[in-house]
Amino acid sequence: MAIRIDGKALAAKVKARTAAEAAKLPRQAGLAVILVGENPASKVYVAGKEKDCAECGIRSFPHKLPAETTQEELLALIEKLNNDPDVDGILCQLPLPEHLDEEAVIHAIRPDKDVDCFHPFNVGRMVIGRPVFLPCTPAGVMEMLREYDIPVRGKRCVVLGRSNIVGKPMGMLLTQADGTVTICHSRTEDLASITRQADILVSAIGKTRFVTADMVKEGAVVIDVAMNRDENGKLCGDVDFAAVEPRASYITPVPGGVGPMTRAMLMENILTAAKNHLGL
Repeated sequence: MAIRIDGKALAAKVKARTAAEAAKLPRQAGLAVILVGENPASKVYVAGKEKDCAECGIRSFPHKLPAETTQEELLALIEKLNNDPDVDGILCQLPLPEHLDEEAVIHAIRPDKDVDCFHPFNVGRMVIGRPVFLPCTPAGVMEMLREYDIPVRGKRCVVLGRSNIVGKPMGMLLTQADGTVTICHSRTEDLASITRQADILVSAIGKTRFVTADMVKEGAVVIDVAMNRDENGKLCGDVDFAAVEPRASYITPVPGGVGPMTRAMLMENILTAAKNHLGL
């Protein structure tokens, strides 16, 4: 039976470490959070980030805008926050309403305040191995592997999903940790034959119970990044947890696995931004 990786406990440890470091700063670190519209899931995520900021001694500057906010109005707010010395990080909650250009918004956030690590400048720094920030979810996964002494070097790693937010950077970080990485996606042929080779399997595709026991190698480490809802409205991931857990050596639950770590790594990025702005 697999060891369950406790993301909640590890996130609390990371946030305590961040809070201790934040308390040493000559001024409070600050995060501006922009929420456009009334997306229920986004509202929950933003509330969680505000709670995390409070726990870590980070000031939160919420900006809740109506759904009909124009591109010009949103970009004007971002420019104002770019120039605000009290704001170390800017986070614009995605997805945005359809009439807004997400790519333009991501590009508008100044790279030194891009604590999500979505700006091309920061993505490029990550790719060449000289990051300022790391994308929060992949960074959280790497922190989990370190905490549980799960080696990556020389291991076969398979990532399901090729998004810019999780799949691609996850593959890059595993590669930089000397893993041998395969990224799979909707066009991958004979997927199960590839996933069965994985010593470390990371799933980030957003399909309930997609990863079944016959897709998992005996003793594999299974990391479930997805946050889905099943037919009963219950939170779940991509992995058929009950079936896969007996085959795996380590596994992350959903909820309580990667999700809390994503938020914890965001707090760490804000601390890094504040230190950089203060010249520390």
